[in-house]
Amino acid sequence: MNKIFPSAAAALHGIVHDGQLLAVGGFGLCGIPEALIEALRDSGARDLTVISNNAGVDGFGLGKLLETRQISKMISSYVGENKEFERQYLAGELQLEFTPQGTLAEKLRAGGAGIPAFYTRTGVGTQVAEGKETREFDGHVYVMERALVPEVSLVKAWKADKSGNLVFRRTARNFNPAVAMAGKITVVEVEEIVETGSFDPDAVHLPGIYVHRIVLNAHPEKRIEKRTITEKAGV
Repeated sequence: MNKIFPSAAAALHGIVHDGQLLAVGGFGLCGIPEALIEALRDSGARDLTVISNNAGVDGFGLGKLLETRQISKMISSYVGENKEFERQYLAGELQLEFTPQGTLAEKLRAGGAGIPAFYTRTGVGTQVAEGKETREFDGHVYVMERALVPEVSLVKAWKADKSGNLVFRRTARNFNPAVAMAGKITVVEVEEIVETGSFDPDAVHLPGIYVHRIVLNAHPEKRIEKRTITEKAGV
């Protein structure tokens, strides 16, 4: 089975549509699938529910889909630096399901592992637990959280072999493995594609069984969300 597609648009063709639940890897701007996000914007799909730790920044990453009003709901752990995200939410133009960051990661991991729900103490007694089932274990109250299983997952990895085995680079690994595992269909954007068998099996971060489509983006922009430079004395 050939998993390699000639472009991001081709990789999304036939699998994205209006009203869809999607998950997108990355943390801030680190490890986001830049080309796939642009292709999703260009697809014109609307009324999307997007699972992502946050929504990029204004004009970049998922911020591009907020500008075109293609996202109707975000499932995220924080609003971050994106002013348009904040504005749409406060104006009632965008639904937002706030989820504690660790809970969000576990909801995706559980979805990929075939676990429909789990119990956690995180959020007990707060708005996070409102309307959710609770149960007591060993004298402590836990809230039940449902797993997340997106119809399509968009992921960024450093390298892939032709079978879809993935290697991530440093902190760009972040949410990407869990997002890849959770998706019913997972599309991965990589900077390099190598022959199957090129990786040491112990170096593979995610096996190709979770990957359905691969697209090459050899030169992503990798924009920095916020850079702070410390001035040196005498400079």
